[in-house]
Amino acid sequence: MKHILTLLVSSLSVLAFTACQNPACKKYITYEQFGAKGDGVTDDMPAIAAAHQAANEKGLPVKAKSGKTYYIGKTPVCAEIRTDTDFGKASFIIDDVDFDLKDKGKPVFLVLPDKEAFEVEGVNSLKRGQTNLGVSLPCRCLVEVVNQEHKVFIRKGKNQNNGTAQKEVLLVGKDGSIDPSTPVVFDYEKVTGIKAYPIDEPIAIKGGTFTTIANQAESRYNYHNRGITVRRSGTRIEGLTHRITGELDHGAPYTGFIYLEHVADVVVSDCLMTGHKTYVTDYSSGGGPVSMGSYDLNANSCAHILWKDCRQTNDIDDKAYWGVYTSNFCKDLQLDNCVFSRFDAHQSATNVQLKNCTFGHQSVRMVGFGTFLIENCEMHGKYLLSLRDDYGSTWDGDIILRNCIMRPYEGDKMACIIGGSNNGSHDFGYECRLPHNIKVEGLLIDDSAITREDYAGPTVLSSYGRKAGAEEPFPFLTDCCVTLSGVTVKSGKPLAPAPNPEAFPGLVVNR
Repeated sequence: MKHILTLLVSSLSVLAFTACQNPACKKYITYEQFGAKGDGVTDDMPAIAAAHQAANEKGLPVKAKSGKTYYIGKTPVCAEIRTDTDFGKASFIIDDVDFDLKDKGKPVFLVLPDKEAFEVEGVNSLKRGQTNLGVSLPCRCLVEVVNQEHKVFIRKGKNQNNGTAQKEVLLVGKDGSIDPSTPVVFDYEKVTGIKAYPIDEPIAIKGGTFTTIANQAESRYNYHNRGITVRRSGTRIEGLTHRITGELDHGAPYTGFIYLEHVADVVVSDCLMTGHKTYVTDYSSGGGPVSMGSYDLNANSCAHILWKDCRQTNDIDDKAYWGVYTSNFCKDLQLDNCVFSRFDAHQSATNVQLKNCTFGHQSVRMVGFGTFLIENCEMHGKYLLSLRDDYGSTWDGDIILRNCIMRPYEGDKMACIIGGSNNGSHDFGYECRLPHNIKVEGLLIDDSAITREDYAGPTVLSSYGRKAGAEEPFPFLTDCCVTLSGVTVKSGKPLAPAPNPEAFPGLVVNR
């Protein structure tokens, strides 16, 4: 069946270009040239895929017609994008109600590079902080280095697992130099694999209103790609809207409508996204029910990514909806003027900047390395930010908070600048620690919603589940220098280092 569909797409491409003699056809490609109806009923996916295939072969942009509604139904084909694409004021309906989600790895649109990835030879080990890869490359590349023989991010809790292979991405120049914004953060006694993804010429994807009619499958951890997957560095996505309808009280989760994978130098701007409903699954690895959700924005093993002027359609404080943004193994991430229910970095982020943003009920959650700067941001919830306890609540670097506002919710029991938990009982595959430095330069803690009589005031750190003098098989390093300036607590209550400061022997607080 897939072979027949591929032949159909190819045939449509050839026929359309043979038939079109109008010089205007040579300026850009339209879906209508390949038989698309745009009536919101006919499955236009074969025509859409054929149009992009032809555009890729001719090196021409693709332009959707304003006012048209393109229906994307059961046809299991993928439109491959390698040229500028203007979805403009057209609408797209992605109907997942009866879609065969067994083909979960096939997105609707796949943005692909012109230059193929390749294996790098001659790198047998790497040292943390190493500034040159030791080999030359044909061009600037995003390089992923892996040691399959060592596991990291060994998750704790209801979604526990046995970890993943030690890996990270680096931006590397032709001479092998490693960009300082993407430093080597692990020691690699052995490199079992190293792959380079060349940085391509940039292309732009603009506009479009996409509506997903959500699937009605069982709620299990089987994430699906049914949006735009980007594997081409240098891609610019601008002015796109994604909405969701038809959600029930269950459904298979989505990886992300915009999903970035092994790319660098990508900008996503002026986009309006939607948070998915929060579901509960009984299929957690640790047993028992656990909350589960889908993402609308996701980045995996990427570097130098900017999300700018992006919003979501639903209330960022509505706990019925899951966090809209997540990432894994990324470096040099920037969010500017975004309003999201959360920013999340599961399996580490390195060097992150959040500026002029507002985050809702799931706030900011991460573990990682380097410098984490949060500037001119507003955070909702009992933690201004949370270092994820399922990955060790570790940040190996500095956290800088500058001119921020923290607003706990009514009913919250505490107000804490940095939350986390690590009692030294679990091996996460790496050394865990508090940040080397926490610098707070201007912070309003608006704790007026907390009305509990036993509320003593805000703290810099949560208790971390720690007890002074307790034995720790996997020690959690607590040497951390906290510098506080310009902190205002609306209740007037004092800001304490932690509920149990005696459990943090290395903690120093300067006011």
